Amino acid sequence: MQTVTSTSDNTSAIHQFDFWIGDWIVSWGNGATGTNHVSAILDGRVIQENFNGQPAIPLNGMSVSTYDTRLQKWRQTWVDNQQSYIDLIGQFENNQMTLLTVPDDQPIRYRMIFYNITPNEFDWNWEKSDDQGNSWQLQWQIHYQRKFA
Repeated sequence: MQTVTSTSDNTSAIHQFDFWIGDWIVSWGNGATGTNHVSAILDGRVIQENFNGQPAIPLNGMSVSTYDTRLQKWRQTWVDNQQSYIDLIGQFENNQMTLLTVPDDQPIRYRMIFYNITPNEFDWNWEKSDDQGNSWQLQWQIHYQRKFA
């Protein structure tokens, strides 16, 4: 299992999301599949994701993630072809990346968790809380498998 150190050292911290870089086959549910291309851009300071849920679902989206050295946390913005726009913030701890929707005055929160991280696969959960994060319900679980040429 790949281990990434959680640290306040900004040089190391900006590489905490490197496990995600690459081309992936993503699967969920009853064998539905899609793809995800993730790359480091802008001098390696930004992680860009391009998700394609087809043919299983008509969801296409992208995100950009960057390490905020002032907050010592990761920030991500997601947009998609279903008019979603989501801001998330979080960190890498205990060998998993957890990002939560930016707090507001609404009781509903969402979070994503990247876990079971190895060089060639990991799992990802999208979860929802109706009580400001006191309890969570799984909404979508995806397994990532590295795509080899």
